[in-house]
Amino acid sequence: MIDHPATTQRRREPTAARPVSVAAVSSGSRPFASFIVCTRNRVSALRACIRSIEAACRAHPAVMSELVIVDNGSTDGTAEALVRIAAASPIAVALVAEPRPGLAGARNAGMARARGRVLVFIDDDCEVDAHYLADLQRHYGHGEERVIRGGRVELGNSLDLPFTVKRSRVAARLSPDIHPGGFVLGCNMTMHRDVAALIGPFDTRFGAGAPLKAAEDTDYLVRAYNLGIPVEYVPDMLVHHHHGRRARAAIERLHRDYSLGNGGLCLKHLFTAPWLLKHFCWTVRSACCQACGGARFDPELQLSHWPIVSMNLLGAARFVRLAMTGPAPRAEACPIDQAAAKPR
Repeated sequence: MIDHPATTQRRREPTAARPVSVAAVSSGSRPFASFIVCTRNRVSALRACIRSIEAACRAHPAVMSELVIVDNGSTDGTAEALVRIAAASPIAVALVAEPRPGLAGARNAGMARARGRVLVFIDDDCEVDAHYLADLQRHYGHGEERVIRGGRVELGNSLDLPFTVKRSRVAARLSPDIHPGGFVLGCNMTMHRDVAALIGPFDTRFGAGAPLKAAEDTDYLVRAYNLGIPVEYVPDMLVHHHHGRRARAAIERLHRDYSLGNGGLCLKHLFTAPWLLKHFCWTVRSACCQACGGARFDPELQLSHWPIVSMNLLGAARFVRLAMTGPAPRAEACPIDQAAAKPR
């Protein structure tokens, strides 16, 4: 997961190359899977993520795969390290630069460059299970294309607080009775490339580094559902999330950011997915019950319903302001010259 600071120092942008369309690659040259990892100033965590993907590919060599890494404006030497990592990797690695901060734009850049039949979004602080490709092939090996699937997300370190994980062992399908936030986590989300072509790019107003700070993945799920594309959670396709948050204050900030994004999401889809408003009303009711001694949103972490209500309202107001300023900008992918800094 990319954590963007509130203010960023823009570096000189390379000349933009024309992005490759998600639907434009010749099927004869496509790998089965494209792992898409977006990163910003987290080169240490990224190395572990890449090693886990390489291990999964070695464990299942019959499943042709590639790795697409998007450097989202790193200033910690990530770009140089990636060139060395790519040169030594046993799997095909494509490097893309998206200097403009924002996870949604970085995901779009990675999606545009990916050649695989199945797109696999993994966060840079996650490690995939050694059997991930076998699970992926089992789910997508029957010709079914129109579906989004997310797998289980466990803590990578037991010292981290149990947040941004999805531990259910029961398969499920998204419906209006379930809030889409966290139903499938963006750090472990997969889809056929034709689904991505139907839904289109991620909305760059949402997500880390953007004004609405979160919910670019949830927005994608809602848009899929509105198109009649099933959204499924499966208890395999396991990744381990090393999010590193061990103080409750850090979890509280993330809780508020998620609620901000979900507020913008609710207003964006007010007419196309009015059932989201029902969930907001349920949250208000739960907050009132909490004030009278009822349960908190997360009793284990002592997270309250009230920040959800207030940040939902703030997110809705912020979305109105963003909508009035014009359409969201589109990302343009810039390929990194992998031959420019190979190890000597």
